[in-house]
Amino acid sequence: MKTAYTSLLVIAMMLTLLFSNQIQVSVAVTCSPVQLAPCLGAIMSSSTPPSNACCSRLKEQKPCLCGYMKDPTLKQYVNTPNGKKVANTCDVPLPNC
Repeated sequence: MKTAYTSLLVIAMMLTLLFSNQIQVSVAVTCSPVQLAPCLGAIMSSSTPPSNACCSRLKEQKPCLCGYMKDPTLKQYVNTPNGKKVANTCDVPLPNC
């Protein structure tokens, strides 16, 4: 009986280790448009490509984009041709809100 219990425990531990790399930890995002400051140059000028910092921040702030697009003050930056171009270049699809 003890051997069966030990074997079952070992199998459960192995399965846990095997599948642990597939578990994604959810991290809360603090929506702060200030975090997108590295993107401002690319949004304001069509000739300025987005930097790596811009793309990284845009990906981090992706869950916040609907909120930004609904805010009249921020919408003018996010939902513009240059804003869409920056998002597209960074492989961050703009959501349909």
